[in-house]
Amino acid sequence: MQSTVISGSGVHTPTDTVSNDELVAAFNSYVDQHNAEYASQIAAGKRQPLVHSSSEFIEKASGIKSRNVVDRAGLLDPTIMHPVIRTRSNDEPSLLAEMAVDAARQAMQRAAKNVTDIDAVIAACSNMPRAYPALAVEVQHYLGIEGWAFDLNVACASAAFGLQAATDAIRNGSARCVLMVNPEICSGHLNFRDRDSHFIFGDAATAVIIEAAEDATSNIRFEILGTRLKTRFSNNIRNNFGFLNRAECQTPRAENDKLFVQEGRKVFKEVVPMVSQLLLEHLADLNLTPAQIKRLWLHQANLSMNKLISSKVLGREACIKEAPVILDNYANTSSAGSIIAFHKHHEDMRNGELGIISAFGAGYSAGSVVVRRL
Repeated sequence: MQSTVISGSGVHTPTDTVSNDELVAAFNSYVDQHNAEYASQIAAGKRQPLVHSSSEFIEKASGIKSRNVVDRAGLLDPTIMHPVIRTRSNDEPSLLAEMAVDAARQAMQRAAKNVTDIDAVIAACSNMPRAYPALAVEVQHYLGIEGWAFDLNVACASAAFGLQAATDAIRNGSARCVLMVNPEICSGHLNFRDRDSHFIFGDAATAVIIEAAEDATSNIRFEILGTRLKTRFSNNIRNNFGFLNRAECQTPRAENDKLFVQEGRKVFKEVVPMVSQLLLEHLADLNLTPAQIKRLWLHQANLSMNKLISSKVLGREACIKEAPVILDNYANTSSAGSIIAFHKHHEDMRNGELGIISAFGAGYSAGSVVVRRL
């Protein structure tokens, strides 16, 4: 079986940042305006007043301190509370493609690859800019890559699924080198008027080069020892936005229903054991033990969730070096999160040391990619 490696990675980080304090100020201003507008109904007991958020609540609930976004002005305006993005013509690259291309060029440079070396592009992310043409084909076009490309969406777990798809393509001979990109504008599907979730997401894009081991020439390479995927249906994380919204003939869905919604406590309770079991079973099937794992690059959604998964896998509490955290400054960047963690925290790994890239989220969906530093 053809051995495959990760030979390069890249991260695009938007320049706009939003701190918890700034986010809270905007949210609380909206709350005050809402409660004033409906003061008579609230007083009559016909409507519940909205409650203020706080930076302390956000950090305690998630571990997040700030996030990068494509537009801070719109989402911090209490009368707008979403990013404001210029409409682009069909002759311009979409914003997601632009972000992906930047991350891809970084990954290609690290992998010492040119566009002529790449056979395929996989865009694996939570939200595409449109139904078609495929985002992956658009990225392929703007990079000048020949071959084939396709989109893949398994929510926050998309990167793990993309890594398996790329690995399978190389092993079955349909490609020698694959570019996977994970562009995410999560601020576009987040309800900034919802106290329970207005702080969760940030924006970013990542890219990874996966290629046949014998072709790799980069200084840092990680052999993919195995991949494992798992899905189980759940409504506890959902986004009902779609092309059939306009065709619904019964009561139209509320705007909030077409944005990110979740039952956070249920997600925590159900996803933690699912992911922990997946990782442990994957290691066992590879004849590896948790004691051999030096690093866990986990999906960056919630600090408490990552700590618990790490402890269940390792059998003890993990130190920050073993399970690096980037969500404090990036927040949840959906499919990009585990790749950002890998990108920023892999160069110190020694030859022969093992790690796991794991992404998980809506679906439920989860993936495990076990790698070894060469």
